[in-house]
Amino acid sequence: MSIVVKAITDARGAVIDEKLLTASERVHKQLRPHLTDYVARVKEVCASGVEMAAAVENGEVLGVTLWRICERTHSGRELYCDDLVTDETQRSKGVGHALLEHMQRIAKERGCDTFALDSGTTRQRAHQFYFREGLTITSFHFLKKISSRVTGVKLT
Repeated sequence: MSIVVKAITDARGAVIDEKLLTASERVHKQLRPHLTDYVARVKEVCASGVEMAAAVENGEVLGVTLWRICERTHSGRELYCDDLVTDETQRSKGVGHALLEHMQRIAKERGCDTFALDSGTTRQRAHQFYFREGLTITSFHFLKKISSRVTGVKLT
């Protein structure tokens, strides 16, 4: 496989490849099916400083990731991955690894102290992948839904 990770946004979150953003919808919605009006919603999210990239091979989007860099009291400067999704037909072929490497390279270049992500409690296959990639569980993430705007948040 010759996977190439391509930027969809610049470092400020501005979309630089509209065509690639549109092509990412099919894969991204495998993780976030609630994202209606996909392009507009992702642009809104990225406008707050979130970056996005896609893993591509032969012009086909195989995986998508979104991340942000923030300063935290507990972990220093952190690259936090909001979403990391590999097309369900392309798993265990190096796509997720390529996306993780891409984000970790950026984290090092930008002086981050840590790399972090959250993963739903039922996503055991993803957890196995993260363990293989050297990530560890360091805390529980607690959440209380305040509005009905985000429909993809499941509290069970």
